[in-house]
Amino acid sequence: MKKIVILLSCSVLLQSCIVSTAAKVVKTAGKVAVGTVKGAVNVIDWSVKKANGKINEDRLDGKWKVTGLYKGTFAEYENQQNPANLYEPCPTGDEIYEFDANKSKFIQYSCGVAEAVTFKYVYSWEKDPTTGEKENMISYGPGYFNVINVDSKHLALEGYFLNEENGTKVRSIAVLDKTK
Repeated sequence: MKKIVILLSCSVLLQSCIVSTAAKVVKTAGKVAVGTVKGAVNVIDWSVKKANGKINEDRLDGKWKVTGLYKGTFAEYENQQNPANLYEPCPTGDEIYEFDANKSKFIQYSCGVAEAVTFKYVYSWEKDPTTGEKENMISYGPGYFNVINVDSKHLALEGYFLNEENGTKVRSIAVLDKTK
């Protein structure tokens, strides 16, 4: 009889541990999924999750080729099922941003333009004037943009990259892939 009681007690205890562990796994998976945005650029799946906290500026170093442009803020983009990629590849070259964190500068190579434009920038963790939220910001001569996230292969920026037909700049998301 004692063995049966001990066996039942161990069974109940083990079962409750399994249930609580499974609940923690589901809860963690839910947290990871929140804020993740999926899309397709050049038929390759990528996902962008807004960074929590300050991003190390050195992670920006290197050449980044624009592969996607999306109209709207990150919050608007995040709520869309399949946002339209408005980027059109240039026949004469690529749109490239080259960052050098040691010198606090970036070089922009625009489509079809012979000469690149160099900007000195200030990288900071401060409140975005349009959203009021703390963001990873790059301020340079004519404006600023936010670094949404960066990893070894992808960089996502939010700023004024698109122009309306009347020439007005529109808040947009730029997705860039690392190049050599």
